[in-house]
Amino acid sequence: MPRLDESLLTHLPPFDGLSRTDIRRILDGAVSRRFEIGADIFREGEPADRFFLLLDGYIRVVRSTEAGEQITVLHIPAGQLFGIARAIGRETYPGRAVAAAECIVLCWPTGLWDDFTRQYPGFSLSTARTVGVRLGEIQSRMQELATLHVEARIATALLRLITQTGRPTEAGVEIDFPLTRQDLSEMTGTTLHTVSRLLSAWQREGVVQSQHRRITVLDRARLEACAQHRG
Repeated sequence: MPRLDESLLTHLPPFDGLSRTDIRRILDGAVSRRFEIGADIFREGEPADRFFLLLDGYIRVVRSTEAGEQITVLHIPAGQLFGIARAIGRETYPGRAVAAAECIVLCWPTGLWDDFTRQYPGFSLSTARTVGVRLGEIQSRMQELATLHVEARIATALLRLITQTGRPTEAGVEIDFPLTRQDLSEMTGTTLHTVSRLLSAWQREGVVQSQHRRITVLDRARLEACAQHRG
């Protein structure tokens, strides 16, 4: 593997307070890997023997319900740590990490986690913030599943994705990674049929455009109105 440059990490929150010497030491312990879209980076329940930094791409974090259903609880953009089970006191991964787009990641053995948090206080503080934000996001997803009508859940999910990953186009705002209708059903705890029916209706009405696994929001105000629907 080519030697990675320190500039890869200097602007990222877990590392931006560190010296280039410290970053060099951290990078020398990393392995770079590439994952194709749809590939599992790790599976729920597997031993958490590594933690990761996403350099490029997007990650879907999927968890299984007691009924065996798959629910996407998070999307993680480039520049963030993931697979940080050690940070929440776990020895296994609490979810499955799937490449939502082609991904390039750095990974380290979990045995280095304690060294990083002990030697680099900024790394530890940034990780604690990340964990807090993600727990809040997961709680919000669970609340949406429990309280929102299905139309509102799907609209809310699309609005969240264009806020987090949206790319402006001439037509509207495109979600910046491939998103299938099955992916959207797993995000919102509904059926593929329901997602397909709503997306088709919204496309006819000029609210969204959905083609070739790409979704563009054309009329944000209309979609926000749908997100307020309570049944």
